[in-house]
Amino acid sequence: MPLYKRKPFSLVESPQHLDPQELVFQVRFTKEIFQDYQKYLKRLNLYRQRVWTCKVTGKTNLTYEEAFVSERRAMEKVQQFPKELMAPVLHMIQYSSLSLKDLVNEIYIKLQERLFEGLELHGRKEQSVFACKILMILDDGHNMQYKVGWVDKGKKVTDTSIIKAEDLIRKKPPFSRNILKAFIRESTSKSAPWVVHENLAKKHGISTEFPEELRDKLTIRNGKERKNAGRNNIMDAGDNRINKKRKNTKNENLEGMDMINKKIKKEEEKMKEKPVKYPIDDLLVQPGADDPVFTDRPTLSTDFCVPMDCLGDLLMVWDFCSSFNRLLHLWPFSLDDFENAICHKDSNLMLIVELHSAIIRLLIKDESDYFMAIQNKKRKLKITLTNWSEYLCDFLEMEDRVELSSHVTTIKRGHYGLLDIYVKLGILRELVSEALSTDAVREKLDDCIEQQQALAATRREGTRKKKDDQHLKEEETDVKEMDQEHIVGNGKENSCNSALAQGTKSVHSFKNNHISQNGDSKCDLSNSRETANKLRMDDGGGMERVKSLSGTKDNMKGQRRGKDKDKEAREKKPEDRERHLEREIEKLSIRTASLGKDRNYNRYWFFRREGRLFVESSDHKQWGYYSAKEELDALMGSLNPKGERERALQRQLEKYYHRISTALQKRSKDVAQKILLEEAVLRRSTRVRAQPRDSPAMAFLRYVNKWKEN
Repeated sequence: MPLYKRKPFSLVESPQHLDPQELVFQVRFTKEIFQDYQKYLKRLNLYRQRVWTCKVTGKTNLTYEEAFVSERRAMEKVQQFPKELMAPVLHMIQYSSLSLKDLVNEIYIKLQERLFEGLELHGRKEQSVFACKILMILDDGHNMQYKVGWVDKGKKVTDTSIIKAEDLIRKKPPFSRNILKAFIRESTSKSAPWVVHENLAKKHGISTEFPEELRDKLTIRNGKERKNAGRNNIMDAGDNRINKKRKNTKNENLEGMDMINKKIKKEEEKMKEKPVKYPIDDLLVQPGADDPVFTDRPTLSTDFCVPMDCLGDLLMVWDFCSSFNRLLHLWPFSLDDFENAICHKDSNLMLIVELHSAIIRLLIKDESDYFMAIQNKKRKLKITLTNWSEYLCDFLEMEDRVELSSHVTTIKRGHYGLLDIYVKLGILRELVSEALSTDAVREKLDDCIEQQQALAATRREGTRKKKDDQHLKEEETDVKEMDQEHIVGNGKENSCNSALAQGTKSVHSFKNNHISQNGDSKCDLSNSRETANKLRMDDGGGMERVKSLSGTKDNMKGQRRGKDKDKEAREKKPEDRERHLEREIEKLSIRTASLGKDRNYNRYWFFRREGRLFVESSDHKQWGYYSAKEELDALMGSLNPKGERERALQRQLEKYYHRISTALQKRSKDVAQKILLEEAVLRRSTRVRAQPRDSPAMAFLRYVNKWKEN
């Protein structure tokens, strides 16, 4: 269960003896039932606040539903934790006093250095590499040997051997640090020090007795706490004796007043109707007299070439290729071209071949299980147009891909193009899923996150500096106004104007001029020159000294023009810099997140390289899209800001309105231009029955990978 402010939270018990006809209110994700609408709203608003923590991952600042989903996903990952590693990992966790981060790093390093019984890895046998499992560690004090069992695809031991450590080939850790963190949190009851749950400790033979060192530390700490508690109790007892006498005399007078106040409050509560505080859950929003006129929501376009239930995989694969195209050495292609290529029946279509080859090369470089599989078959590490299907079949023949491996025969015969669309996208989905776990992709993601954080810190610093400069300017303006009011207070003008005397300019200061006591405005020229040399003028971004009082008029005008340009540059530079930083942060964003949900939980997606706004149904089975700026405007006008989901979606659409509307307009122009080109090509090719290859609709047939890796 999610934690409320890092503490356990109990749900409301269901009311008993409910009337079957009674109207009740139920929270969707907790199944709590309320008879009172105000109590239901109060609890719902509590769940919407970002004060919840995921118990398994430790993520904070979540809503209840987000924390609940995070826990469920983390539990699914924890269940994937290798059983053979549970016992050694739990031994390392038990009574460790390290922080969570240090404990995870220590366990991760030890698992890479040590070999345990039950560990699955690869071993050399008869000049080949095979999967094996350590059955026993044989240590005679001098040499370390391992009894291993050779396993088949079903992980059944077919034969045993005794080999040395140098003949064992380690696999990369079967889990990430995040999964290890979740496993530690889920398997422990305390964290200072870490204490494994009793049932887990008994199951894996882990000692539950405290070590002597920890016992001594706990004894000292408990002794200090008892002393402090004893002092507090003595002081509280003395205070209570003094206060008891005072309270007895006041209580008699206060009881009568309390009764009157309670009656008044009850009457006021009956008279007052509590207004609904918006936003609330969208499904609870009722039409109001103050509502604006909402536009009708436009109809979604659904003219896709692929089946509706395959569209999610199509978008996911295309978005991955677009985000990591440089890492994959894959020239970008449009979503329309990818969709047409998937539906095409050609088995050696260049776009499809290059896409599969790029991902397979990435898997080979990672030297994972797939790399071992092709090494055992002694394949060359060069993928070409003629042998790419062999590498694909090797990938599909690996374990845990039973459904897809049934199509290996068709691919080996050279009939990849005849596969169903859902099979083609299923294969690509598995390849992308494997590619996301490679070290190269993880490093790319880490680099992008680090750069984003650095740019965000720079932007925050620039914003803070801009505010400080603005505040400083306001203070200086106030000081100048106060000085001027002080000088002109007697109704006399006490400033010394600049004058030209015999070709020499004299600048008289406003603050430090020497005024005689009788009110005359006589200024000493020598003092004025010294003052002028010390005077500083605020020029928008910095302070410059007035260097010389003599010079020609042309020099003075040139200096003024230079100062004006500097001032304009300084004023524009922070804004341009902030826009530049925002653009750079957006470029580094690899993960595509949905813009939000509407009243009926439909999700809205916008991809940076695609000029359409996609809509996904709440059950993930239906898709549609908007492709015109007018449709975007109508959608925004149909959203009700009184609902939580539609208000958040409206804000996101307003934030990215310029970018989305520009992309929609650009795509509309491109589509219109393609139609004109197709008509022109068809007019030129009236004698040819088949559709000409140079038509814009057949652009996917002309795809060339300009970034292909040699």
